[in-house]
Amino acid sequence: MLAFAREFHRREIAEHGEFTAEGHERWPVCRVGLTGNTGMKDLNRALLEFFEHPGRVRGTTAEFGRRALDCMLSCEVRLLVLDDLHFLKWRKTSGIEVSNHFKWIANEFPVTLVMIGVDLAEKGLFSEAGANGDAALAQTGRRTTRLTMRPFTIADERGRRQWRQMLLALEKRIVLADKYPGMLADELSDYLFARSTGHIGSLMTLINRGCQRAVRSGSERLDRDLLDGVKNDEASENARRELEAALEKRRLTSRPRSSLAT
Repeated sequence: MLAFAREFHRREIAEHGEFTAEGHERWPVCRVGLTGNTGMKDLNRALLEFFEHPGRVRGTTAEFGRRALDCMLSCEVRLLVLDDLHFLKWRKTSGIEVSNHFKWIANEFPVTLVMIGVDLAEKGLFSEAGANGDAALAQTGRRTTRLTMRPFTIADERGRRQWRQMLLALEKRIVLADKYPGMLADELSDYLFARSTGHIGSLMTLINRGCQRAVRSGSERLDRDLLDGVKNDEASENARRELEAALEKRRLTSRPRSSLAT
């Protein structure tokens, strides 16, 4: 999502310039991360923090909201990204208040609102009665189009091709002196799938930590020996054993047929 937001920001700047017609800096994207204690005032203050507004320290919830709206209009924000939505405690009063606040933002702010979180449906955000039986939360589901990101699978050829395309894309973004084409997609495909179990978050954690180790050690490339010394998240480490065994015994492969032929 951050990569999409960055590209959208750059495209808007390229098309419309760095400044608005009124001379304000153009900020097509605003991104705010939430916590479990975020209330309406905290959310408005976080929006003002993004713009480093001088009025972000003192004020009421309504005042912060009006200032945030002014910033959005002045900087011609088009995309508002609210990250880590799963941290909100929807069963508590603050969760319902923030949900209502999202509706106000959607109605008053001339932006596309993108909300990102984990297991939001299970938390009741999209249910008819909400997680707390509250009709206010159900309205969020009526106003929201849900897009999911499932783990990568390698049970069929299509899944294997998608996995390979992901690794090829990551190779281009890695900045190591001795990286080479196929370092991930050819040499480490099965290994990376086993270590991440197909989850993009686990994959990125492993690669980021591996790159840090490659720089510190001076190896300047990723290989199995180096990554064996890198710890990944607990869920992936616990699930990798059976998957590794199947890949090593060739009962399963992450590589599509076209790449195996080459």
